[in-house]
Amino acid sequence: MKDGFVKIACISPELKVADCVFNGQKITESIKNAAQNNVKICSFPELAITGYTCGDLFLQSALINSALKTLSQIAESVKELEIIAVIGLPFAFMNSLYNCAAVIYKGKILGIVPKTNIPNYSEFYEMRHFAAGIEAVQYVNISGESVPFGTKQIFQCEELAELTFGVEICEDLWVGSSPSLKLAESGATIIFNVSASDETIGKADYRRTIVKAQSGSLICAYAYSDAGIGESTTDMVFSGHNIIAENGTILNESELFKNGMITADIDVLKISGERRRSNTCKYQDNGFKTVSFSMDISETVLTRNFPKLPFVPSAKSALDSRCTEILTMQLVGLMSRLKHIGTKSAVLGLSGGLDSTLALIVTVRAFRMLGLDVKGITAVTMPCFGTTDRTYNNACKLADAYGVTLREINIKQSVMQHFEDIGHDENNHDVTYENSQARERTQILMDIANQTNGIVIGTGDLSELALGWATYNGDHMSMYAVNASIPKTLVRHLVGFEAAVSDESLKTILMDILDTPVSPELLPPSEDGKISQKTEDLVGPYELHDFFLYYMVRFGFSPSKILRIAKLAFEGVYDTETILRWEKTFYKRFFAQQFKRSCLPDGPKVGSVTLSPRGDFRMPSDACAKIWLDELENISEVK
Repeated sequence: MKDGFVKIACISPELKVADCVFNGQKITESIKNAAQNNVKICSFPELAITGYTCGDLFLQSALINSALKTLSQIAESVKELEIIAVIGLPFAFMNSLYNCAAVIYKGKILGIVPKTNIPNYSEFYEMRHFAAGIEAVQYVNISGESVPFGTKQIFQCEELAELTFGVEICEDLWVGSSPSLKLAESGATIIFNVSASDETIGKADYRRTIVKAQSGSLICAYAYSDAGIGESTTDMVFSGHNIIAENGTILNESELFKNGMITADIDVLKISGERRRSNTCKYQDNGFKTVSFSMDISETVLTRNFPKLPFVPSAKSALDSRCTEILTMQLVGLMSRLKHIGTKSAVLGLSGGLDSTLALIVTVRAFRMLGLDVKGITAVTMPCFGTTDRTYNNACKLADAYGVTLREINIKQSVMQHFEDIGHDENNHDVTYENSQARERTQILMDIANQTNGIVIGTGDLSELALGWATYNGDHMSMYAVNASIPKTLVRHLVGFEAAVSDESLKTILMDILDTPVSPELLPPSEDGKISQKTEDLVGPYELHDFFLYYMVRFGFSPSKILRIAKLAFEGVYDTETILRWEKTFYKRFFAQQFKRSCLPDGPKVGSVTLSPRGDFRMPSDACAKIWLDELENISEVK
């Protein structure tokens, strides 16, 4: 539960219809097994204690009484375990019988929640036996204990307020006005649905879709526990289709027609953070009774997957689709700007590196979409002190392959004159030495744009903006920045995607660019003519920085939480000391370089993370990084 991670489970146990004792034993065994696997909350199917398919046996007092007695026995059997269980059973109250879910913990029944929507169509005839649940919470006496009964109940952990859950039952999910809506409005971050959904052709896909959609629209985790093998097959079959989803993403799903348990690590702090970001997700006082429980904040052993490249889909088909979509968004943004201005000219600096290559790809596509001659694209290569033959040749070859206009302007003489003008020693390779080259290049691009009545296309990417790895009023500036919301780890895949769909000659050039070390090439090359200034040696690996950026900006995770999940994601790649060192670098640079992001040129947003001051991220340039850095400094034990 540390950092908001809570392991939950959906369980379809072995079952015998109407045999409450047998079912109770299997449920108890399942709860104990879940507890051994560090599960904190587990849920079982609808009417799990009796079985869903008892028919008119639900009208028998013997079955109703046995179910309640079994519930008490289950609670007593697992009272020493720190695990909550949500279990389906029939429950009689006043003159009616209700299809319910009981919530048990530490030997007590915390509450009993009845089903709101009672289906009475097709193969379902629940109205024959069950009444619709009452909203107003009543108190019932069970074995001398006063237990709340009613649909308007919500359960909250005293030590972790964000661990707040609600319960609905089967049909409650399938209706338009689901009880989970009000549960989420009332603060529930997890919704448990105890269900008995029979299997028919195509139903699994539909069930999966609505669970995923419900978790997304309510910004919650949704745990669906389904009846499985053991239910009567007189008229139906049940598959035990358990699903756990979080905010529109399925975290785990069971194999159909196989009883058992699935688990997932739910991040309730992440859910709460997402709700705070969305001003349309507001708390509503719907008159729910809050039932509190106490649970130790222990560290959950995480089994959840944290990909090293959160901006990049892992499956090739998904990656290809994402690349197509992003390139289209980039070209539509640029195309619309060119069309609005009424220009047929675009200018960009072509270095032979990844970012300028992607910018050229987007620009060429935009010109083609507009039906413009790509000769109207002026690619300018501006060799200077640090330019290597490899990048220079690749820039020239790339321009030729795309058929754009190439201009070569050697800036060495101009920069040397500038050094003389300001009295700078050319042998002093400091920041002035580096930035003078970047600013000279930008001046040339701007002036050529004036000559051609065009606009300068920015090449810098999102990762560089996060780290401030750009020269202020140099490569930091353009008239339309097509890569502004593309992180470096994704730039590489976009260029790779272009290579895969290109002819052999262009593919060869693009693959060599992909193989070239990332560098601004502002310092002289080594004696063997190779790149001496490698960006990732100076500021750290981009795959780490993109990881930090994603979880800091997108979800607002704390530095220590990001470190924890980075250790899992990069296990075997970087040790903890390395990750911690570069994370400190990330926060220092992120806060110190905000002034560059406060005056960014226009550029299209393509993903959920952007640093545009006009878009999703606003931060004062003089904000202090102390809180974030202190948290990292106070991590006493690094393993």
